[in-house]
Amino acid sequence: MRWPDKVLVREVGPRDGLQYEKAILATDRKIALINGLIGAGVVAIEATSFVHPRAVPQLGDAEKLLEGLAEYGSEVVISALVGNARGMERALAMTHTQLSEVVVVVSASEAHNRANLNRSIDESLAELYEISNMAIGKINVRGAVATALGCPYQGNISFHQVNRVIDGMLAAGIGEITLADTAGMGNPRQVYELVTQLKGIYPGVTWSLHLHDTCGLGMANIVMGILAGISVLESSVGGLGGCPFIPGAAGNVATGETIKLLRKMGIDTGIDLERINQCTRKLSGWLGR
Repeated sequence: MRWPDKVLVREVGPRDGLQYEKAILATDRKIALINGLIGAGVVAIEATSFVHPRAVPQLGDAEKLLEGLAEYGSEVVISALVGNARGMERALAMTHTQLSEVVVVVSASEAHNRANLNRSIDESLAELYEISNMAIGKINVRGAVATALGCPYQGNISFHQVNRVIDGMLAAGIGEITLADTAGMGNPRQVYELVTQLKGIYPGVTWSLHLHDTCGLGMANIVMGILAGISVLESSVGGLGGCPFIPGAAGNVATGETIKLLRKMGIDTGIDLERINQCTRKLSGWLGR
């Protein structure tokens, strides 16, 4: 058993966390949050999403947000979610800003994919080719497999279901893939076995874990993911976020708790925990909770 010396923590609070908030946070406060996170040492941030404002009103200011961000340099990766080719067109119009990466999501669950994206898995995978071709020479594309560890509609998700989506992403030229526990249904053994199996089959892929703490297993799942060879973890400042399918459930694994755990294990993140806590307190005040 060999623990890594360093793990990359990608912050997803500005996108995946805030999208569940009913109260719209002003754009200047979102920018201040991102600036604070970068000041704390965070070098990868999922900042927003190019979805229709009617679908996610909180993220209707995607262009304004990106235009307002400072020039952080190439060491900071700012990404945004795109749901379709139209969203990709909007993203490409922002490549003069700090935006350098887009994220495409396809669910391993047919029922969840239809509920989340209003199309079948096959239709979503087909559109990945169009999005990837649009991106060539312009912007990096990263993939995410939603409900990789369980679906609130379909229950258990088989390896074949996850593998089907991964094969589609790889065929579209996507080489970095996040395994997302969208509803927080995964357990430590499941995380370890899935990651180990995938790394054995696809040694050239960069794997990330996106975990929710719905069942209180988030930290244990992180440990098992790292043991299996994960080097990129996604978390949300203050544990912001949730699951629309499980009202009242805990959100994403919290950035501060993730850093604290890794620090105790002797694993470096390059992130200042106290400054992350300052960001959390400020965000708590803005959201009034």
